[in-house]
Amino acid sequence: MKVFRGLDQLPKFKNAVLTIGTYDGVHYGHQYIINRINKIAQEIGGESVLLTFYPHPRLILHPNDNTLKLITTIDEKIEILESLGLDNLVLIPFSPEFAQQSAEEYIEKVLIRNFNPKYICVGYDHKFGKNRIGDYQLLEQLKEKYGYQLEEIPAQTIDEISVSSTKVRKALLEGDIATANQFLAYPFRIKSKVIHGDKIGKILGFPTANIEVADEHKLIPASGVYAVWVKVDEHQFKGALSIGYRETVFDNSELTIEVFILDFNKNIYDKSIELIFVDYIRPQIKYENWDLLKEQIAKDVEQINALMD
Repeated sequence: MKVFRGLDQLPKFKNAVLTIGTYDGVHYGHQYIINRINKIAQEIGGESVLLTFYPHPRLILHPNDNTLKLITTIDEKIEILESLGLDNLVLIPFSPEFAQQSAEEYIEKVLIRNFNPKYICVGYDHKFGKNRIGDYQLLEQLKEKYGYQLEEIPAQTIDEISVSSTKVRKALLEGDIATANQFLAYPFRIKSKVIHGDKIGKILGFPTANIEVADEHKLIPASGVYAVWVKVDEHQFKGALSIGYRETVFDNSELTIEVFILDFNKNIYDKSIELIFVDYIRPQIKYENWDLLKEQIAKDVEQINALMD
């Protein structure tokens, strides 16, 4: 897959089969569209192209709104799209100026001028242009003028529920890993760096790796304990992941993410690891003393071991 950052250095695409969107999470519905444009491209001897935006438009249009958290970082998005066999990914730097284009200008100056698409596929709810007034109907009206074929992809459903990035985020923020993973069609994951913590886990007999998530916009699931796979240097280990505000030993208003890696005793400070979410185990609980906490962690580890065997 070729990745282009901006519109300045784009090649002349051959029979471009184009789709457009933010594609946060690259969930089941997104995957359907990518598979569809790949198939059309093969049929017409063309290239599949996804035009997406970075940063996410909401982060630019509403800079003071800190509520949006993203399912995938830009690097994770690129990795998933490459695994789907997409030919070309074009990342447009989103800006307030870019957002001011009318829908007609956007079609002519961005889509036609840069891609000259043979085919455009869009999702059922795709909007574009200033105030998001552009839609499938406008693309339909202009297809004869610009000479492209057009296809609208309907909402994709799982168990009669339409899949969307919003629903994936909601599931993760509720700790519903099973639903989130089902909608994503792959396990939710976090890539992170191991940092020094306060060594409480070691005192309890369960030494944990404290996690720092570099991307401030990356979504962190609800507080609680999770069964995860921990990927270290291309090897996978079972893990008990805790997300929450540590209150057993002392009140702490800062979110802590730490993982006890089963059957593992190497020093991994400053290493990058990947957490692959399998299931939610229990909510965060405040214990009166360390002994009760230690007892609960042992139960968590036993449950996770059985779950992941």
